[in-house]
Amino acid sequence: MSQTASILLSLSTALLAGLLLSRLAKKVQLPAVTAYLVAGVLIGPFLLGALNVPGIGITNTQIEDFGIIADVALGFIAFSMGNEFRLAQLKKIGKQATVIGIFQALFTTIIVDVCLILLHLIMPDKLSLSAALVLGAVATATAPAATLMVVRQYKAKGPLTDILLPVVALDDAVGLIVFAVSFGIAKSLNTGAIDILSVVLEPLLEVVLSLVLGFIMGMLFTLCEQFFHSRSKRMAVSVTFVMLTVAISCLKFQVGGIHIGFSSLLACMMLGTVFCNFCDFSEELMDRADRWTAPILILFFVISGAELDLSVFTNIAVVIIGIVYIASRSIGKYFGAGISAKITKCDANIVKYLGITLLPQAGVALGMAIKAIELGSEGAIVRNITLFAVLVYEIVGPYLTKIALTKAGDIKSEGKTSARHEHAAKKAAEAAGKHSQH
Repeated sequence: MSQTASILLSLSTALLAGLLLSRLAKKVQLPAVTAYLVAGVLIGPFLLGALNVPGIGITNTQIEDFGIIADVALGFIAFSMGNEFRLAQLKKIGKQATVIGIFQALFTTIIVDVCLILLHLIMPDKLSLSAALVLGAVATATAPAATLMVVRQYKAKGPLTDILLPVVALDDAVGLIVFAVSFGIAKSLNTGAIDILSVVLEPLLEVVLSLVLGFIMGMLFTLCEQFFHSRSKRMAVSVTFVMLTVAISCLKFQVGGIHIGFSSLLACMMLGTVFCNFCDFSEELMDRADRWTAPILILFFVISGAELDLSVFTNIAVVIIGIVYIASRSIGKYFGAGISAKITKCDANIVKYLGITLLPQAGVALGMAIKAIELGSEGAIVRNITLFAVLVYEIVGPYLTKIALTKAGDIKSEGKTSARHEHAAKKAAEAAGKHSQH
C-alpha cells in the first residue's frame, strides 16, 4: 500500500472512530471531546495501532507525520479564542479576567512547587529539585482546545463562560513566562551557572514578538478581506491567514546568544483579537471558519488521544509523583481561581465553579514537557509526569467542565440541538406556510 493511501486510510479511521464513539458518549452524557480522546487511545499505538495493520489503527510513525494537523488545529482554536477579546466585552470583564488569569496561574505554581519539593525531600532519588520546579511551571497551562469544544458543543452562555475563555487564553502567556523562568533556574541548578538571558529576556521576547506578529497579521487580514465580497472567498481568506500565521510562528532565529521564537497560540489569538475588533462582520466569518474546521478538530483530539503514552502506568514512581502533581494542581487551580474571583467581586457561580473548568491540560503543557527534555534524566521525569497528568486530565477534565458550566446555569437543556431535527422543523414550517397561502 502506498504511503498516501496508508495516511488517508488512517485519518479516515480516526475520524470514523471519533464520530462513532461520540454517539456513544452522548448516550452516557459525556462531552464529545472525551469520546474523541478515548477513540484515539483505542486506535493508538498501544492498542489497535500495535497490530501494524493498515487502516486499523495509528502507529507511532504516523503520529509524527500527523504533527501538521495538531499545529493547524491549535492555530484555529487560538484564532477562535481571540474572538473573546472584543473591546466591548473587555471593558466589562477585562480587569477581572486579567487578575484571575495571572493569580490562579501563579498560585497553582506555588502549590505544586511546595508539594513536589516536599516529595523530593522524601524520595530524592526519584524526583530531583529541578524537575519539581519545572513541573510547577507546567502546572500553569490549561488546555484551550478541550474547554472551547465543550463550550461549543453545549452552546454554553453566561457569566462563567464569558470569563472562562479569556482566562484560559491568558494562561498561555503567563505559563510561557513562568515556565521559562523555572526552566532557567532548573538548568542553573544542574550547571551551577545562571543565564539571565534564558531566564528573563527570551520568554519576554517570545510573548511580545508573538503578540506583535499576531497584530501585524491581523491588520493585513482585515485589509485583505475587503477585496473579497463572497462568503466563501472571505472564509478562504480567514483560513489562509490562520495557516500563514502558524507557519511564520514556526520560524526560529538566533541573534547573538539570544534564541528568538514565537508562540503560535499567542500569535493566532492576537490575529483573532485584531480581526474581531476591526472587522464589522467578523462574528459571521468566525462562525463559518468554525464549521469548516470541525473535522480538523476531531482529528486533532483523536490523534492527541493516540499520543497518550499508556506505558507511564508501568512505573510506580511516576504514578505516585503523578498523583501528587494532579492533586496539587487541581487544588491550586480551584482555590486560585476561587480566591481571585472573590477578590475581584465576581458572581458567586464564578467563584464556585471557575476553578473546575480550568483543569483540562494538553498541548501547551506537552510542549513545555518536550522542551524540558534538555535537562536530561530530570527532563524525562517531567515528560512522563506530564503525560500521566494529561492522560487523566484530558479524559476527566472535559466532563468536569461540562458539570461546572451546567451547575452555573451556562449550559441549558435546550442548548443541545439536532441539525436533523432543526431541518425537519424548518421543512414543516415551510409546508405549513404554503398550506395557509392556499
